[in-house]
Amino acid sequence: MKRLTYADSGVDIRAEERAISAMKGVMTGRRKGIGAPISEIGHYAGLIDMGEYAIAMTTDGVGSKVLIANEMKKWDTVGIDCMAMNVNDLLAIGAEPLAFVDYLALEKVDPEMTAQIAVGLERGAEIANISIVGGETASLPEIIRGFDLAGTCIGMIKKKEIISGEKIEKGDVVVGLPSSGLHSNGFSLARKIVAESSYTYFDRMPYSKRTIGEELLEPTRIYMEALEVIQKADIHGMAHITGSGLLKLHRISGFGFEIDDPLEPQPIFRFLQEEGGVAEDEMYRTFNMGMGWVFVLPEDDVDAVLGMTDGKVVGEIVDEGLRLGDMELK
Repeated sequence: MKRLTYADSGVDIRAEERAISAMKGVMTGRRKGIGAPISEIGHYAGLIDMGEYAIAMTTDGVGSKVLIANEMKKWDTVGIDCMAMNVNDLLAIGAEPLAFVDYLALEKVDPEMTAQIAVGLERGAEIANISIVGGETASLPEIIRGFDLAGTCIGMIKKKEIISGEKIEKGDVVVGLPSSGLHSNGFSLARKIVAESSYTYFDRMPYSKRTIGEELLEPTRIYMEALEVIQKADIHGMAHITGSGLLKLHRISGFGFEIDDPLEPQPIFRFLQEEGGVAEDEMYRTFNMGMGWVFVLPEDDVDAVLGMTDGKVVGEIVDEGLRLGDMELK
């Protein structure tokens, strides 16, 4: 059996990193005075100066997960995904989400589909305690096949309370919180695996009472408990585990991460790995593998965080590198 990789599905993480670096090299203009940026491009959220406070901004979309929604004709959860991917990135720097605008691009107008998408957006906003204050719907039949859903979210935080990861130090403990499934990343590879298997999205998934499509459409978890945790514990860094999997941990610190007791991945991950013959390290470089959120904190505060969340200790901060048991991820 061929061992499939993310690149085989058309997504090259390294190429994306080079493309982003090329864009950052051009976008160097910076406003001065009130509203000036106080963060570099590349963290979870962009921050602009508003005196005592900073406004935090994120933008993200659902990605190719929408193709499965189209196949299943089930669009009522992708709005939660869109909300979650933005809100979680705000939470990762400690900002409280406030408002959201969506962008829905359509091949053709379908009132049933758009109504279902709105159900998910409204549910996501309810979970995140934010308002949807506007958006844009565009009919683009020459560009879009099906639909694409993205959004932008703003939040606020006192500048002295921003959690950037700069406080992380060797010996800190890493606490992981479970994901709800694939969330909204790695779907190009997931779809390719299913397409090349003997299964369809409507078949019951092994190890589950649900269909493969239902497992894949499980909406992204929104980690609102992070706002309570940062008020009651000395959190040095937080990570939202999305595209590129555990490699996302490099976004918050130049120190290394030793993950020696990872969370157990949900059955959908093992199904995809077995059907696609995907190597273990490739799985952890592509998917969240059951861990959608990470807190990094001193050992003294671990019990408090475990008492407020469903997380567990998965590792610690070391000098350098990223290790998962005996496996080094690069």
